[in-house]
Amino acid sequence: MARKDSDHQKKSMSALFRGKAIFKPLNTGWIDTGVACVREWVANIFFYTKNGTTVMIDAGYNYARLREKMGWLDIDPASIKHILITHQDTDHVGALENDSEQLFRDAVVYIGEIENRYLTGEKRRKVFHGFYRLPRVETDNRRVLLKDGQILRIGDIKVECILVPGHTWGHMVYLVDDAWLFTGDTLWFGADGGYSFISTLAESNKLAVRSLEKLEKNIRARNRPIAVITGHTGWTDDLDFVFRHRKEICRPFTRRYTDPEAPYDGYVEDDDTEVKARNVRLSKKRRA
Repeated sequence: MARKDSDHQKKSMSALFRGKAIFKPLNTGWIDTGVACVREWVANIFFYTKNGTTVMIDAGYNYARLREKMGWLDIDPASIKHILITHQDTDHVGALENDSEQLFRDAVVYIGEIENRYLTGEKRRKVFHGFYRLPRVETDNRRVLLKDGQILRIGDIKVECILVPGHTWGHMVYLVDDAWLFTGDTLWFGADGGYSFISTLAESNKLAVRSLEKLEKNIRARNRPIAVITGHTGWTDDLDFVFRHRKEICRPFTRRYTDPEAPYDGYVEDDDTEVKARNVRLSKKRRA
């Protein structure tokens, strides 16, 4: 996905979803002492820091303001040596694209072995019920391919990889230090709880719902506090809220699936400022 394609998606997605109250990204800032977020239009990327090591989770769009916004958080792009990718969609890998600013050219990229087939060209990513194929992403970063259930150690950081196919065939979520679950595009949070992610963007909605059921069983069986962080609709540590509607799919052109707190156009970033990033903690979703 070249820079021009990323800019084109911004325009087309803004026109398509404007006023639909679907995307409610977090602004740039801190969720917790070691967990930070950067907003790129409707998408969020995250940074997890522990004992001097920072892991980036997803790489956002091919986005011109990434270095600037990382600066609001005092994170140097050159310090990022490890990037976990949930899936290879435009808004999750753009900063790795060959015609990007190459802020992370030396970083190792961790991606599921199934999901990697999109990057090699063995698979083509389809959206809108298979009627539209996204351009192939091209990146030269060194990759480590991951399996379901695999556990990594990156410095003192523990990362557990959990396969949740549906949105894409090889979508992974990452449980970090048994406390922070980064879910990419597995979940959509509305005002009244979590749903399976947006229907028009899934490879298989039926598979996505089944994967979400398995994920709930996995997470609840651990019997410990876990914060769940999404790629487009915020975070919460209320698991009842997270999985309240896990059998339902967010259908973006149906009024039921809206969040009245979502901006009219999530691609307008006027409220994402350095002052807020440095001074306001990012609040969690709560029950309506």
